[in-house]
Amino acid sequence: MDRLLITCEHGGRRVPPRYRTLFAEHGALLETHRGWDFGALQLAREMAVAFGAPLHASSTTRLLIDLNRSIGHRQLYSEATRALSAAERAEIASRYHRPHRDRVLAEVQRALAQGRPVVHIASHSFTPVWGGVVRNADIGLLYDPVRPGEALFAARWRQALARRCPGLSVRRNYPYAGRGDGLTALLRSHHPAEAYVGIELEVNQRHVLRGGRAWAELRGALIDTLREALDEATPRGSVPDRTDAAGAQAHTAA
Repeated sequence: MDRLLITCEHGGRRVPPRYRTLFAEHGALLETHRGWDFGALQLAREMAVAFGAPLHASSTTRLLIDLNRSIGHRQLYSEATRALSAAERAEIASRYHRPHRDRVLAEVQRALAQGRPVVHIASHSFTPVWGGVVRNADIGLLYDPVRPGEALFAARWRQALARRCPGLSVRRNYPYAGRGDGLTALLRSHHPAEAYVGIELEVNQRHVLRGGRAWAELRGALIDTLREALDEATPRGSVPDRTDAAGAQAHTAA
């Protein structure tokens, strides 16, 4: 049976005390989608509890360093940190970027060592308007179309969402390309398609900002339909992995 893993790379807008002076002129950015993914950590935590799945998340602002970008990527650092010396940027990477990735890599390796393929859901959210253009989707499912297991899993999840919420616009590889740079891309480079399925879940932030009952119902629908997709992926006759919620292992980095 597959092992479910939940991560959240942009879960908060916290600035560690030692770096707060860097944001004296960029504080307003922390409250925007540039600073963090609204609602992503809340959803990630609820998914982890619902499935008894391990959660690895960060509540440090992506403006310090983006955990979903590779070392050397032009968007790894923001305008608040880009002008730092190479040594200072390397220190930030060693404190925040590398530990998160190392924990996730180790989690996947532990599951594979037990003979259990991994389904990895990375929880993210996206701004409703980008560059003056309204994004026309409620949910995005990002994956590598070259990997059959990812394409099939995304299709199953999308079909389950269509049955549960027929008015919801669910698009594949939108608003970003699923094969782009990110944590899932790193894990794909380490593990074959039959061992690892990586899906980046993108939720339109207008649902988060609206809040209330509608946002709660959407989170419930995402969890229920994820369960359907996982059950379809489980071989007939086997028992889906449903660890007691109290056994969920969570690691949220400061």
